[in-house]
Amino acid sequence: MNRGRHLLRWAMATVVVIALIVSFWWAYQPAPLRLQGQIEAQSYSVASKVPGRVASLAVRKGQSLARGALAFTLVSPELEAKLAQAQAGELAAGALAKEVDLGARQQQIAAAQAQWQKALAAAALYDKTYRRLDRLYQDGVLSLQKRDEAFTQWQAAKLTATAAQQQYLLAQEGARSEQKLAAHEKARMAAGAVAEVAAYAGELQVTSPAAGEVTQVLLQPGELAPQGFPVMTLTDMSDAWALFHVREDLLHAFQPGQELMVRIPALGSEFYRFKVTHVAVMGDFATWRATDSRQGFDMRTFEVEARPVTPLRQLRVGMSVLVELPDA
Repeated sequence: MNRGRHLLRWAMATVVVIALIVSFWWAYQPAPLRLQGQIEAQSYSVASKVPGRVASLAVRKGQSLARGALAFTLVSPELEAKLAQAQAGELAAGALAKEVDLGARQQQIAAAQAQWQKALAAAALYDKTYRRLDRLYQDGVLSLQKRDEAFTQWQAAKLTATAAQQQYLLAQEGARSEQKLAAHEKARMAAGAVAEVAAYAGELQVTSPAAGEVTQVLLQPGELAPQGFPVMTLTDMSDAWALFHVREDLLHAFQPGQELMVRIPALGSEFYRFKVTHVAVMGDFATWRATDSRQGFDMRTFEVEARPVTPLRQLRVGMSVLVELPDA
């Protein structure tokens, strides 16, 4: 009886000793290193090339936009006035080019011809007058001065007739080729100005540059939108990744193409497969970790991106991502 109790005590003591040994062994085992990252996703700013006042928003925060869908509209009275001014300039330049092509009117040509005929008639009259006075001069009735004055008037009348003839021919011929070219190029320049202003006016209807969810609305209807200022931002959760900041002595576990088993607390206790897609050193402003004097260098921090192997629709930007490195 006493012997049985003695053996039972020894057995219980042995169990206690073994439990203590196992507890101490587990207590001194190195704990796995846990790294924490977060979910990031591609984001887009939706802005206009021209300033204006927000007229309306096509979507609200949390709604989805397809690529090319209307995001918001602006109003700009100044731009509308510039468009009207450019269109008026185009009409004026086109009218001038057409006028150059058509040349002088029939009435202008007829008037130039009449002036030429009038000058011819005057020249003929001065010719007859000179010949009469020349005969009188030959007879000694008229002085040389009077004959010379008549001759000068006759020559001047002939030159006037020649000038009137050239004006008539010029009216018939119309504008020179260089003038026509200049007029047409001015018309093209005016059309280009209209196209430029119209292109800017088209920016008053702003469409989405990509598909995504509206995560921020920075301006409301009635507020002024400066040029290039984002009115809203989109996030494309189909292009999401996990971002880690890793010391360089742990990079062996984060090589490009390597798969990681990660846990996302927001999605429960399940593990998900992610693949490392990008590794890059962070700037000098990032955290450095000093090593001991025997190693003699400071370890830098690297930025590691890992993307889910299979799409996860439940992901949201900012979710924590945990990965354990048992061999670290």
